[in-house]
Amino acid sequence: MIDRAIARFEGWVLAYGVLLMALNTVANVVARRLGQSFYFTEELNQFLMVLITFVGIGYAARRARHIRMSAVYDQLGHAAKKALTIAIASITAVFMLGLAYYSFIYVSDVAARGRVTPALQIPLYITYVWLPVGFAITGIQYLLAVYQNLTHREIYLSYEEQEGYEQADPGQQAL
Repeated sequence: MIDRAIARFEGWVLAYGVLLMALNTVANVVARRLGQSFYFTEELNQFLMVLITFVGIGYAARRARHIRMSAVYDQLGHAAKKALTIAIASITAVFMLGLAYYSFIYVSDVAARGRVTPALQIPLYITYVWLPVGFAITGIQYLLAVYQNLTHREIYLSYEEQEGYEQADPGQQAL
């Protein structure tokens, strides 16, 4: 249930964040061609980039799309792979949740200072609030991967994704 709710949130934020960034950029290009660019375009795009990046790390963890160095891992037996996967996911979850905590403290400090953005004059902490959110979502995703590995025989790289490589289509020939 938690995973589905987070997945909906991530999908909505990523899809609409990218669309809004594209629309903002295109609208500014058109406005510039008409003689007056929007004063807030760069600031809004920076905000959206932070949003997309930090919500996107949780999405990447959900889909097991982070870079993995697997030369040694691939040589291990099932039990060793499982133990290593649990250890890596556990350590990563601790780091992500730690980063969520420290980034929350940072965002709280920025909020207490009352700083605002130069163009839009919105509180600066609103831009940075996505850091602890993204780190927390990522930490939760790695905890869910640990749970899957502790409760199933198969090896899970994330809550949804099992370990393994995609097989090439046998009908497809190399050029």
